[in-house]
Amino acid sequence: MNRTPRILGSLAALATTAVLAACTTGGVQGTTSGSTSKSTATALAANVTVEQARASNATPDAADTSWSESGATVITLNGTSATVSGSGATASGSTVTITAGGTYVLSGTFEGQVIVNSASSDEVKLVLKGATITSSTGAAIAITDAGEAVVVLADGTTNSLTDAKTYADTTSEDAPNAALFSMADLTIGGGGSLTVTGQYNDGIASKDGLVISGGTITVKAADDGIRGKDHIAITAGTISVDAGGDALKSDNTKDADSGFVDISGGTIILAAGTKAGDGIDAQNDIIVSDGKLTVTQSYEGIEALNIVIGGGTIEVTSSDDGLNVSAGKDSTTTTNNAQGGPGGGAGDAVIDGTASISGGTLILHSNGDGFDSNGTASISGGTVIVDQVGGGNGALDVNGAFTITGGTLIAVGSSSMPVAPATSSAQGWVMAAVSGQGGSKIQVLSGTTVLAEFTATREFGNIVYSGTGISSGQQYSVTVNGTATTVTANVATAGGMGGSMGGGQAGGQPGGQAGGQAQGGRPGGGTRP
Repeated sequence: MNRTPRILGSLAALATTAVLAACTTGGVQGTTSGSTSKSTATALAANVTVEQARASNATPDAADTSWSESGATVITLNGTSATVSGSGATASGSTVTITAGGTYVLSGTFEGQVIVNSASSDEVKLVLKGATITSSTGAAIAITDAGEAVVVLADGTTNSLTDAKTYADTTSEDAPNAALFSMADLTIGGGGSLTVTGQYNDGIASKDGLVISGGTITVKAADDGIRGKDHIAITAGTISVDAGGDALKSDNTKDADSGFVDISGGTIILAAGTKAGDGIDAQNDIIVSDGKLTVTQSYEGIEALNIVIGGGTIEVTSSDDGLNVSAGKDSTTTTNNAQGGPGGGAGDAVIDGTASISGGTLILHSNGDGFDSNGTASISGGTVIVDQVGGGNGALDVNGAFTITGGTLIAVGSSSMPVAPATSSAQGWVMAAVSGQGGSKIQVLSGTTVLAEFTATREFGNIVYSGTGISSGQQYSVTVNGTATTVTANVATAGGMGGSMGGGQAGGQPGGQAGGQAQGGRPGGGTRP
């Protein structure tokens, strides 16, 4: 038997277990409508690049994290009191108040609160140099006013922030609600470490933008772990989050160029609440171009109106959808009366959002849908692996046009609602209604040449594979533990959906390919399941 190099060695080496509930079922007629939109979210076209996605967003303001002790104000923390050497800050009992721009070096242990209330044009740089701050009244650090705030983790130091379990002000719109809270643009960097414990609500929160450019940051939060209203941009660092709600969140619903999470480096490990928390939740865009991102636990893994991946390594475990393109809660959707064909799925509303994969490695372990887009989807490069289990869901679920022009796709999942790329895709694909258990060896062959082989992790009833060597209309064999099934490239299995040229309606015909067209969505369309 001839062999080509393995595309993947084993799903078993990559997979973890997930738990969950169904979101969508096929085979019925459907009508979907939404509520009045408040969002100005910008829809991106299919096959959008990382660069194009970034060009549609505001540029994150990453402040300089370099500093010098010369000329800095030194704040020495000592239990319930503090001493200040220099200008711009005062200490009164268990409160340190900073009222001017400049560099402030904090060290020691403090049972109290640091408040920054400077002019809206000031840059305030807080250097944590072996600082432990625990507040019993509210946020450990509350930046209530400044032009720009910078938190520097001094090289080689260990620092920690812990807030109170209850806050005095829980109703005001701009009241602090996190252990590290900022009303201004916030940059965190440096070579030290920071442990943040958000007992009341969030761990780190900025009402503006948030940039992380370095440091080792560990966050545990009752609700959201790290929240940047306008954006979260991560360029470097090691970040671990254990959150009761969303691990990373950006939720600006008013500005089309905001509400995004952009990851271009770093090592990020996220655990979110399994009942309602997402690994990453963004109102508009999630963009990943480099770095290593692992979502160890979540309800939905990564969720946004647009998800654009051009590099890096991403592995997601979710109790619902692994990747989900959907509109925010304040957005609207179109009405789609599309009817599924015999054996096919319902025609769901198509929103103006997209999942675009051009590089990197994306691994999804889900018990809901694995790779789910309520808009369009495209794969032009990289490797996408979907490991899905759970009835009423599928490894792939795309409401609109779903094209593949390059890269590698391996989707192993349930037989409940099988979906494949569009029949017109430039790169061929095969779909096979084959079943097996965890440990089953799966091969895709052209004659006697093995194009791909991998080992299933969990029970499955359908696979979709796309990669080099697959040509539309040609026949291939898919084997499970040596038992072969003959399939034709770019033809869906009986009851399967082979994608849509225009999106939306995809009614599968028994034993044949599916297709159909439907109305596209409006900007910001589609409510999240």
